[in-house]
Amino acid sequence: MKEEYLKVSRYSDLEDPKERFIYRALEIFPGALSWSTIILSIIAAYFFPLFTAGFIIAFAVFWFLRSIYFSFHLRAGYKIMRENEARNWINELESLPKGELVDHWSDIYHLIVIPTYDESEYILKNTISSISENDYPKDKMIVVLAMEERAGEQGVLIGKKMEELFCDKFFKFLVVSHPKDIPGEIAGKSSNEAWATRVVKESVIDKLKIPYKKIILTSLDSDTVVYPKYFSCLTHYYLTADNPIRSSFQPIPLYINNIWEASPISRVFAFSSTFWHTTNQQRPEKLITFSSHSMSFQSLVDIGFKQTNVVSEDSRVFWQCLLKFNGDYEVIPIHYPVSMDANTAPTFIKTAINTYKQKRRWAYGVENIPYFLFGFMKNKELPFSQKWRFGFEVIEGQLTWATAPILIYILGWLPIIFARGDFANMVASYNLPIILSRILTLAMFGLVGSAYLSILLLPPKPPNYGKATFVILILQWIIVPFTMIFFSAFPALEAQTRLMLGKYMGFWPTPKYRKDDQ
Repeated sequence: MKEEYLKVSRYSDLEDPKERFIYRALEIFPGALSWSTIILSIIAAYFFPLFTAGFIIAFAVFWFLRSIYFSFHLRAGYKIMRENEARNWINELESLPKGELVDHWSDIYHLIVIPTYDESEYILKNTISSISENDYPKDKMIVVLAMEERAGEQGVLIGKKMEELFCDKFFKFLVVSHPKDIPGEIAGKSSNEAWATRVVKESVIDKLKIPYKKIILTSLDSDTVVYPKYFSCLTHYYLTADNPIRSSFQPIPLYINNIWEASPISRVFAFSSTFWHTTNQQRPEKLITFSSHSMSFQSLVDIGFKQTNVVSEDSRVFWQCLLKFNGDYEVIPIHYPVSMDANTAPTFIKTAINTYKQKRRWAYGVENIPYFLFGFMKNKELPFSQKWRFGFEVIEGQLTWATAPILIYILGWLPIIFARGDFANMVASYNLPIILSRILTLAMFGLVGSAYLSILLLPPKPPNYGKATFVILILQWIIVPFTMIFFSAFPALEAQTRLMLGKYMGFWPTPKYRKDDQ
C-alpha cells in the first residue's frame, strides 16, 4: 500500500484532483460543523423557542454531569501522580528481569531534544539543568539543543553558552542549528525537531551503532522542567509496556514554573490545562500525545521522522504512527509530572493577547481531523472500531471546544430575547433563566475542588507574595465563564474558520517571560 498520504499536510500536497477535492472538503468540515451548530441554534431559538429552551437546559445538565465525571478522574489522576513521584524507580528498575529489549535497564539510552527559537539563556539553563539533576545515569543521555538559524547571532551565542555549561554533563551534548527557509517546511517546532533528530542519528547514533530500540526519544518544550525521577520512571514504563516500540509515553504537564507571577486569566488557563491532561491520564484509550512526550526512536525512524510542514507537531506524530502501523500504536500515561510556564507577559494586555494566540495555536490541532479522516479512508487495514473511537472523540472535542461555552453562556438566553407569541406567556420563558442560573451556579460550586487542587499544585510561595495572594487564587475561578468564551471558544472557532477558508496558520512560538529572567 502506498503511504504517500502520511506526508500530506493540506489538500494542495495531493496530485490527484479527486483526492484534493476530498481532502479540501475534510478541511472545511470541522469549521462548517461548528458554525452550523451556532447558526442553527440562533434560528431554532427564534422559530422554535420552547424546543430550544428545553435543549439548552438538557445540554447544561449534561455539561454539569460531565464536569462531575471528569472531577473523579482528575482526583484519581492527581493521587496516582503523587504516588509516582514518591516511588523509587531506580530500585524498581533493578528488580526487573532480563527482557527482550535489554539485558539490564541501564542499557537504555535517552535522546532528549529541546527545540527552541528565541528562548533566553535563563530558561534554557533551567530546562537542561533539570535534566542533569535527574537520577538516571547521565552517561546514557544524549541531549540535543535544537536551535533555529533564524534566531540570528543571539541564538548562536546562547547555543555556545549552553555548550560550555553542559558539554561534560551528559554522554553527548549537541547544539544543532536548523537552517531557515527550507522549501516545503513550516518554520516551527516540528521542522526544527525533525532536522535535529536526523542530525543526531547520522552523527552519533549510527556512528556508534546504538540500536534504535534501545533509545527513548523525549521531545521537550524549551521551558520544560523535568522532575528528578522522570527518566527512571519513563524507563520503567518503557520496559514494562506490552509493546514499547509501538507506544508513546505521556507525562502530566503542570503549567506552574512562573505561576506566582501570572495574571488571573493566565493562571486559570494554566490550571485548567493541567487538570484536563491529568484527567486524560485516566482515559488512556483516548489519549493523544501533547507537548512534551516520549516515544521509541525506532518508531520515529520507521515513520520517516516527524512531518516538517505542520503546526500541530505534538499530536500529528501520534496520527502518523497510528496510520503507519495500522492501528498498532497507543499512548501510555505515565502519571508523572513535568512543569512548564504559564502564559504570561510584562503587561496584562500582552498576556491576554498571548493567551489567545496560544489557545488558537493549540486549537489549530483541528488540522489533524482532515489528516486522519483522509488516512482512515486510505488505510483499509486500520480497525473500524479505532477509526470510529478516535474520529468521534476528536471531532466531538473540537466541536465542544468551539461551541459549548457559546451555547451555554450566550445562546442559552436567546429564547427569552426572541420570546414572542405563546412562548412569551409560558411559564417556561420565565423559568428558563432561573433554571440555567441554578445549573451554572452548581457548576461554579464544582470549581471549589479545582481551586483547592490548584493550591496543592503550587510551588513554594516567593517571600514577596503575601497571604492575600491565596484569596486571589480562589476568587480567580469566578472568571471561568468569561475565559471559556473569549479565550477558549473564540480562538478555537477562529482556528477552525481559518482552516475552513484555507487561511492556513503558521507556527506561533509562545513568548516565555519570567521576572527572574529580566
